[in-house]
Amino acid sequence: MTLVVVSGLVPFSLGAYLNSRSDINRVPLNPVLIITEREVARPLALPVSYGTRNVAWPTNFLWTVAILAPLAISGWQLYLLAKTGSSTGKRQFGIRVVNEQGDPPGIVAVLVREGIGRWTLPVSAAYLIWRYSPFFPYLSAFIALGGLFILAEGSGFSWQKGRRALHDTIAGTYTIDATKPFTPEQLQEQNQEQSEWPKEDDEDAAIASIVMTPETTPPETANQWTQFRRNPNMKLLGMAFLSMTGVLITLVGTQIYIQTQQNRRVTEQRNSQQFLAIVNQLNPNSSATIEERRSAIMAMGTLKDPQAIQFLVDLLAKETEPTIVETIQQALANIGPQAIPDLKRMNQSLAADLESTSSSPSTELQLRQRRLQANQETINKILALYSGKNNDIDLSRAVLSQTRSGDTPLFNLVLDKIDLSGINFKGAELSSGSFKGSSFRGVGKDGRWDTFDDWIADLSGAQIKKANLSEANLSRVLMVRTDLSRATLNKANLSNARLVGANLSSAQLVGADLRGAVLENASLTGADLGEAKLNDADLYAARLGRVIAIGTQLSFANLSKTDWQAADLSGADLDRANLSHANLSATRLTNANLRSANLEGANFRNADLSLADLRDANLTGADFQGTILFPNKQDPADQFVQTPTIGSQSAVVKGVDFSQVKNLDTKQLAYICTQGGIHPRCP
Repeated sequence: MTLVVVSGLVPFSLGAYLNSRSDINRVPLNPVLIITEREVARPLALPVSYGTRNVAWPTNFLWTVAILAPLAISGWQLYLLAKTGSSTGKRQFGIRVVNEQGDPPGIVAVLVREGIGRWTLPVSAAYLIWRYSPFFPYLSAFIALGGLFILAEGSGFSWQKGRRALHDTIAGTYTIDATKPFTPEQLQEQNQEQSEWPKEDDEDAAIASIVMTPETTPPETANQWTQFRRNPNMKLLGMAFLSMTGVLITLVGTQIYIQTQQNRRVTEQRNSQQFLAIVNQLNPNSSATIEERRSAIMAMGTLKDPQAIQFLVDLLAKETEPTIVETIQQALANIGPQAIPDLKRMNQSLAADLESTSSSPSTELQLRQRRLQANQETINKILALYSGKNNDIDLSRAVLSQTRSGDTPLFNLVLDKIDLSGINFKGAELSSGSFKGSSFRGVGKDGRWDTFDDWIADLSGAQIKKANLSEANLSRVLMVRTDLSRATLNKANLSNARLVGANLSSAQLVGADLRGAVLENASLTGADLGEAKLNDADLYAARLGRVIAIGTQLSFANLSKTDWQAADLSGADLDRANLSHANLSATRLTNANLRSANLEGANFRNADLSLADLRDANLTGADFQGTILFPNKQDPADQFVQTPTIGSQSAVVKGVDFSQVKNLDTKQLAYICTQGGIHPRCP
């Protein structure tokens, strides 16, 4: 077990360390690792890391080794155990596994012993108890329970003679002392009985007792199986009973199937007849009144038949009478999510037609805009009416963005405080929509958060520009390369969200929760991150120029190779953050907490570090040309910059090593030396 664990732990730890380095090129995660992660996460109810994730290129190789090495070593150990009776560990402890003949157990017996007896049975029992207990989905409880079951199985049973472990009993093997000859259990018992016989001086008495003692045989157990074998009539009766039961089950099942199919055909035939009758009433050449047409449309909506849904969707795209359009929308809303696939098909077709006729006469353009508007409104109504019941809806590449006729908005998507969890919005047009307080993530079928079956929406590649997502729940949502420029995300929950390559330029993220979020290569230029929580977030190579991040929490965040040029980080908490090779030129960092931060190779040219706390920070190779380390005079207008309560400015750089900092001028050096900083030129 030590060999197996170490073979996986060492390359995994080394890969994790290299992945934290900012000077190594990043590549997409190996598909083998993604598949393995998901397959492990599913039974353990772990929240899987969906979507694109970039890692250092050596990490890809090392983490693959961390999967394959334990498998290879386990196979090698099982082979040694099968052929020699001892694995590497057993050989060190002088233990050997043999079969009843005293030979090595062989491949089959070892697979049964280790695969079924030692691991499958105890771990499966522990898993079933854990899965249906109040401790689910807490992984620590399963590990503890599994360890207890494995320990109990391997220790044997105290009431069992010889105390053989369950895996040895199942495989028919024995675990023995390799330094002693093997004696089967039966011989051991016989030797024990012989050791209790009288010695030579009582030999005659012993022989006499053996000869004169009548041989007794245990009474034969008259069980049902023995009687069944000896009595052919019982055997025939049993076979006849089983045959009749099988025939009866087959007949009943066949009858149920035939009746079900017949009912289905009757229903389809009836619906088809009703559908044809209603279609005749809705024929353009029909003399039916508007009220009669409306009644026919509502009747068709009750059929919930595929051809009826398709007919209503097509009719919605052709109808121009406002009252009829409204009735069709109501009928489709009554049908519900079942109508979404046909509505999506028509939505994409109408959007393509509108785009192709953008230079057409205004009358034709307005007509097509109205048709698309009616389709969008219907989808909007269904999503709002069936909140929380749309988990498997596919609206990828649907056009639900704002529709305008000149300066007048015809349609604006409004889904405030709606449960949109599990919906596929991949590549959809949702710009200018309102999703205030809506949830894009649900608990899934098990009713628990942070498990594998959570319903999580996919917004990858979607256009959500200028949308209102304030207080929305976007936790763990996939938003790879999503355009959220100028969107409002104030107080939104984006914890552990995947925002790789996303565009958040000029977005409002005041008070947003981005803890653990992945924003690799994302653009946040000009965004407002005031009071936002970005603890443990990954912003590798993100663009954050001119960002307002006053009081933002960035402790333990990965900010390597980020560009913060001209940003305002006043009062930001960057405790233990990784800012290696980050561009912080012309950045305002007054009163920022940079304690124990990794600032290796960072660019602080013309940055304002007055009152910033740099204690225990790594400044190796940092560029301090023109950096302000102490304020000349406090500007009364800057009321948001408060004087730190650490007692004096000397604590800001006291004990900080500036010996490998680049481009320090004489004033900076004098301040460092007088305030307790470390530099070779200090007296």
